[in-house]
Amino acid sequence: MAGGRNACVLHYRDNHAPLAKGDMLLIDAGCELNGYAADITRTFPVNGRFSAAQREIYELVLAAQAAAIEKVRPGNSWNDPHDAAVQALASGFVDLGLCEGPLERVLETEDYKRFYMHRTGHWLGLDVHDVGEYKIAGQWRHLQPGMTLTVEPGCYIQAGDKVPQAYWNIGVRIEDDVLVTTAGCEVLTSATPKSAAEIESLVGSG
Repeated sequence: MAGGRNACVLHYRDNHAPLAKGDMLLIDAGCELNGYAADITRTFPVNGRFSAAQREIYELVLAAQAAAIEKVRPGNSWNDPHDAAVQALASGFVDLGLCEGPLERVLETEDYKRFYMHRTGHWLGLDVHDVGEYKIAGQWRHLQPGMTLTVEPGCYIQAGDKVPQAYWNIGVRIEDDVLVTTAGCEVLTSATPKSAAEIESLVGSG
């Protein structure tokens, strides 16, 4: 769990900072059932409402996740969901003024990695980060029915001279568990709220 600027630190573990009004709270959690692991992340506005800037970033990450999940289907490569997420995020970063376009240059120079520096998922099974090769003979592995993976794009914006102040210290990650099926995929964690409206309603209800 990480609140405020700590949500911009991957796998933040200290967990001792008080939450403040206007902060976002990122929770990366999971459980085990019959020996199999789950892994899910949601990000919440502490006061129950996203600021305009927080909502922009949240919606961008959500759109990137949807683009990535669309690529989880038999025959696609392991890297296709990641490429789709990166394309969506980088385009959003240009639109929001976080990266200076054109988009092709942002992708080529990997300037987007200032705000998105990790992969979009990992194998999931008997362990949270389950065993299994991502490449075979130097080529990205093809997805097959029965494979299970996480899809978890994020955006982590630390304060800096080249970053619009409205976006400082916003960290968002949205993670679901996805099963490859013969027809495409099934989001195993789809019952967990994640739209901006659902998140605000959930936080505001309690």
